[in-house]
Amino acid sequence: MQTKQAPMERIIMLYVPWALAALLSSDAQLSYIIAWLGSFLIFFLTLTGWVKPIPNDMSVAEQLMRPIFLVQIIFAGYMACTSIFYFLDVLGYQNFEKVSTTLVDQNRLQYTAQCQRYYCLGHAAFVSGILIFMDYSTKSKYYIAKDKLANLLMMFAVVSFPASIFFIRIPGLSQFANQFSSLSFIAGTLALAFAIPQKKIGNTLICLAFYFFNFYTALTSGFKEPIIISVLVLGVFLYPNYKKMVAGIFIPALLILFMFLPTYNRIFRQNAWSGDASADEATQLALDAALNSDSGDEDDSNWGFMVYRLSEIDMFIKFTQSTPKTVDFYRTKLLAQSGMAIIPRIFWPGKPSTEDLIMERVYDAGVVNRASSVSAKPAFIVDAYLTLGGWGVFVMMLIYGAVAQIISVKAEKLFGGYILGTALVFSGLFQIMWRGLSFEFLINTVFWSYISMLAIHKILTASNILKEV
Repeated sequence: MQTKQAPMERIIMLYVPWALAALLSSDAQLSYIIAWLGSFLIFFLTLTGWVKPIPNDMSVAEQLMRPIFLVQIIFAGYMACTSIFYFLDVLGYQNFEKVSTTLVDQNRLQYTAQCQRYYCLGHAAFVSGILIFMDYSTKSKYYIAKDKLANLLMMFAVVSFPASIFFIRIPGLSQFANQFSSLSFIAGTLALAFAIPQKKIGNTLICLAFYFFNFYTALTSGFKEPIIISVLVLGVFLYPNYKKMVAGIFIPALLILFMFLPTYNRIFRQNAWSGDASADEATQLALDAALNSDSGDEDDSNWGFMVYRLSEIDMFIKFTQSTPKTVDFYRTKLLAQSGMAIIPRIFWPGKPSTEDLIMERVYDAGVVNRASSVSAKPAFIVDAYLTLGGWGVFVMMLIYGAVAQIISVKAEKLFGGYILGTALVFSGLFQIMWRGLSFEFLINTVFWSYISMLAIHKILTASNILKEV
């Protein structure tokens, strides 16, 4: 296997778009475009193996769940590439058409370009952390027979689901419920991808039942991410065996979801969250609205979604307007609060509410009015900026990428390779790293997910399911 370390000059190349955009910051429009396109260059240089060779222990199609691929594409893609619609809106476009009467707010344009430069810097630092620690050359001391994998994956799905229900009923341990719910979904989807080519009818039917149950749960959650993730993950798992089918079905399906989800989510929330309809009734109303809405209404809904909800740059801008101008950098305060968040409430009943701690900086920045019931928690890169500006973005995003990669490597060592290690355990327990939430939520979840990973390893070795080589 290739273990060659990435040459430093090639890693430095990842920062060239950010540096160039910073040099041309006086031209906000050009600076934004360079920074935005810079992320696509970073994707190209890293995913083609130019900066550092892709691990060759398996084909690219068989290792898509590793951080360099899926985590980077989802996390960095969502963070750095979705702001283009906001940028067009700033320039006076609506539904991709220039509104001639709209004057460009130059101040807003400057802040948009500045935040995009931070996104580009954060992307470069994040993937640098991944590349520096991307080394799967050390063989695992454990193994499991390949003919037992499909049944083991199904067992994970079956056991993890009731475990999630158990934890949600215990005060102070609800975070473990989220872990095992996610693990159950990943295990069931992976088991389905294994069962189909092996033509195991029983396994396939059970896994299909799990998958559709999870998809229904996502559909009635009121959030777009679980729905998209449900389709995306199944496509990724099926891709190694059914490349043409996945390309022909799942890619168009994802595009269709992006077209209809804004309207669906809006109508579902209006009815379900207000208490005017049950989840099933709200789902039906939302589906009808998404499929039968007038084109004008749909355009307005979709454009607003793409500008203000698909990207979080508008919130980022508000934070950069207040920090450090009126609110000082937080330095170590957010990390200290993250340390507090790690302590389970069952051991500290009087622990301050993590959400309240996070929302305090949202209120201080004027992002949301204190009298409002809206929750608007900052993304990881925003917290990185609030910690120490550009240096905070660079350091924290570098650590973020490094931690994701180190955990993936550790998981493969503990669980006998990619399938159980990265595809199941890393993707199931550490799915929060695909999005990058606020420091307190992410650090707390990653810490306890790591503990859960070690506990699962102990259980599997003690029960002789995982055997030493």
